[in-house]
Amino acid sequence: MKILVYKRTHQGDPGPDGCFGIHDCMGSVRDRVFDAVIGVGGIGAEAQSQGISGMINWIGVGPHKREVGKRGSEVTFEHFVYYGKEGLDFRLNAPLLAERMYTYNVRSALDGLTDDEKTEAMAIVQLALDAPPSPALDGTTGSEAALSKCKRDGRSIKCPKVKKFAKEQKAKRCK
Repeated sequence: MKILVYKRTHQGDPGPDGCFGIHDCMGSVRDRVFDAVIGVGGIGAEAQSQGISGMINWIGVGPHKREVGKRGSEVTFEHFVYYGKEGLDFRLNAPLLAERMYTYNVRSALDGLTDDEKTEAMAIVQLALDAPPSPALDGTTGSEAALSKCKRDGRSIKCPKVKKFAKEQKAKRCK
């Protein structure tokens, strides 16, 4: 599975409706070939002011792309989870991937991930596999609060499903 991980500086694209590119954010990056997307908050001043810094903000799996005359296609998803400001802590759930993105100031990553980074990304994607489609895809309305099911501890949010999946995958590789 090809997973696009990218840093966000602000909210609104996508919003709870699950349409990635509604404000033309990330331009041609949306036209890359991927099976899933993980949007994470950056760590700069703008992301901090938006309340999304260092968090997994949204996950989309099974893209549906539509050319609409912007810098890139608008993308909706077969499975979409929107966390917004209530996101999971990226560093706790994917420490190696977070280090790549934040330490080396990577804006987006699709290719060249290590096996361990891919495992972390796949563990995050697993959280969305049972989620409904983007509301913009199926015509329903989005809801920020309705889709988050993981335990919370202040702003440090660790999802037990991510930890379990990553541990299982690592065990498989070590055999």
